[in-house]
Amino acid sequence: MGLAKTLASFWMRLMGMRIEYPYPLPAKCVIAVVPHTSNWDFPIGICVRPIIGEKIHFVAKDSLFRGPFEKFFRWMGGVPVDRSKNNNFVQAVADVFEKRDRFRLTVAPEGTRAKVDQLKSGFYYIALRAKVPIVLCVFDWGKGVIRFDKPFMPTGDKEADFKYFYEFYGDAKGFHPKKSFIPKS
Repeated sequence: MGLAKTLASFWMRLMGMRIEYPYPLPAKCVIAVVPHTSNWDFPIGICVRPIIGEKIHFVAKDSLFRGPFEKFFRWMGGVPVDRSKNNNFVQAVADVFEKRDRFRLTVAPEGTRAKVDQLKSGFYYIALRAKVPIVLCVFDWGKGVIRFDKPFMPTGDKEADFKYFYEFYGDAKGFHPKKSFIPKS
């Protein structure tokens, strides 16, 4: 066990979290993580990577990748994307998938740390456009588990696909339970 994995595993135990990772990640996929209620979600996600032994990426606005922090963000798995209003964000991210042999993109489909009752659909359309599966991941602080689902290829039937997503996420509690995602009925 490498040092990063040992430290990450130790910290996860201190935080009271365990990982259920029954399926290997495809070389290319969108990982949709719910609920997103705290700034702690990012460092926890960083700890997950060495524990499961997979490189996982995130996208951020390209302005973060200038100056002294560029190498740090790239080392952390960050990929710059032009998020200006004149740019098609879904297509820009799909282009990243096309250019790489391996790219596992993590997104928080709630789009905010505030309470929502509906997921944003950008992650879904990125997966459709890039022709890659979605891997659902829940950070359930109530049960002390980070759980990955099997890869799911979006069908294009958004209503049916989102019904499946909402069932998987269920009543998971975020770090701040009152902000947790609960789908509207």
